[in-house]
Parts: sequence; C-alpha cells; structure tokens
Amino acid sequence: MARLSGLQKEVLGLYRKCLRECRKKPEATRAHFKAFARTEFEKNIKVDKRDFSAIEFLLRKGSRQLEMYASPGVKDIR
Repeated sequence: MARLSGLQKEVLGLYRKCLRECRKKPEATRAHFKAFARTEFEKNIKVDKRDFSAIEFLLRKGSRQLEMYASPGVKDIR
C-alpha cells in the first residue's frame, strides 16, 4: 500500500472516530449511525484528491457533525 498523505490520514482518522462513536450508541440505533457515517463519506468520494480546500472544508464539517452526534443526548440519527 502506498504511503498516505497528511490529508488522507486525517480523513481516515475522522472515519475511524465516527465508527468508534457508533459503538457508544444504543445497540438498537447503532446501525443507523454507521449507515449515516458511511453515506456521508461516500457522498464525497469523488472529490479530486488535489482539491485541498474542499477536503479541508469537508474535514471541518465532518468534525463538527461528529461532535454534535457524539453528545450523549443524541440517541438516534433518523
């Protein structure tokens, strides 16, 4: 596997954090959180890897969303 750039590592790190947060949610709604995270990342899979401003924006947006959905008050995402 090729070496990953800093942005690629950040994107993978954010995805892993999302999946870790899914495990903290109730068993009944865990699949909803996992599916949401997957679809959010799949929506932006076609972004050009050289479009740094777009990737950085999506990373910031994803981090804010993760922070919001990680709060204990959020029980389901649907």
